[in-house]
Amino acid sequence: MTSLTRRSFIGATVGAALSPSFARALPATVDVAVVGAGAAGIAAARRIVAAGRSVVVLEAAERIGGRCRTDIAAFGVPCDFGACWFYNVDNNPVARLGPAHGMDVYPASRGQRLRIGRRNAREGELEDFLAALVRCDRAITDAAAGKADLSCAQALPKDLGILRPAIEFYMGPFSCSRDLVEMSAADLAKSVSRNIDAFCRQGLGALVEKLATNIPLERAAAVTEINAFGRSNVDIATARGRLTARAAIVTASTGVLASGKIKFAPELPKRQADALVRLSPGHYERIILELPGNPLDLQRDDLVMERAEDERTAALLANVNGSELCYVDVGGRFGRTLSARGPRAMTEFAVSWLSGLYGVDVGSRLRRSHVTQWSGDPWIMGAFATAAVGAQGSRRILMEPHRDRVFFAGEAVHETQWGTVAGAWESGERAAAAALRLFGIGPKPQPQPAERRQPRRR
Repeated sequence: MTSLTRRSFIGATVGAALSPSFARALPATVDVAVVGAGAAGIAAARRIVAAGRSVVVLEAAERIGGRCRTDIAAFGVPCDFGACWFYNVDNNPVARLGPAHGMDVYPASRGQRLRIGRRNAREGELEDFLAALVRCDRAITDAAAGKADLSCAQALPKDLGILRPAIEFYMGPFSCSRDLVEMSAADLAKSVSRNIDAFCRQGLGALVEKLATNIPLERAAAVTEINAFGRSNVDIATARGRLTARAAIVTASTGVLASGKIKFAPELPKRQADALVRLSPGHYERIILELPGNPLDLQRDDLVMERAEDERTAALLANVNGSELCYVDVGGRFGRTLSARGPRAMTEFAVSWLSGLYGVDVGSRLRRSHVTQWSGDPWIMGAFATAAVGAQGSRRILMEPHRDRVFFAGEAVHETQWGTVAGAWESGERAAAAALRLFGIGPKPQPQPAERRQPRRR
């Protein structure tokens, strides 16, 4: 029998006071309710607050940020368990906000290493790899111009030879969280290039959380139903009670929405329900290794790939932000299979993979490790949303409001920047603008042409 001491009683009392059941009551009514406190939800809420309307963000988890999460406890330094780099920083709205909020955004290294066996690729070999990537990108773009959509794998040139596994990993699991055979060529061709341009010294997740400062936000408030039958309002049921809003912005992942965890009344139109399924999340996990003394002899933020022979490969981001941390990222079918085997198997793979690449006994140099399990997170359920073959139009379908008062946002709801924090942020701002028009704020919507794709650069 456990004894009850004064200290344990006080600890239990404090814990109870901080638990959801003792949390403050939700507001009875707001102008706009935002479901999800990831980048899209925070962007939407900031826009609504700036317009002078009341808002509350309802987050299912105990933390905010969604797939942007910076942790300090595991290693004593900022460590991004999720998104960690900025793409196309000159046009990235989140990166632009960083310095104004006391966060340091610094340029990524321009170097990129390719390992061939236990050596670095020679200059000519690296140039061949990069040239092959350009050819593949052009082939996917050409295939997307056809009448019928193809998988990205079908669109690749047939003469890639020994470079094919590395290219398939780079363009698929590493860049898009899914194998190319499962991805729409039309969808990838429409996306803008993903050039790793910058990092946040304090962590990208920390920046996203910082941007939520002063936003009305409720944690542990999982939404279970959104009822839009009312003529001018939306009734929302949560784990902590009910509230009414004039509009709702839903930013939960397509995996969560397709699972039925949030019920809609009336039900979503079949075209939108089908779009959720056809934009299912891929798989992307991170294995973090703390390696004192730089045993791999790499520079700060060095990005390393290998000329792989099969799908059992990964990407390495070394000495992150000058620390002793190395990120080993896996994705696609292999990442999903490895993650299902558990943290120990994931760590063993990363140690074995690096040991093989560098001829170093990484296991003997390993101090601490940590792995992510995004696919098993009940409020995330995967990585970012990729379109199945023939499903590129599903992103625009999800932009359609439900009953004129329920709007969807998130990286899945962006045609050219899906899978990125910037895309999630922009979609949240776009959904907020649509919701604010219910209050007569902002211009009336005009027919929008399809988003124009910027040239992809490698």
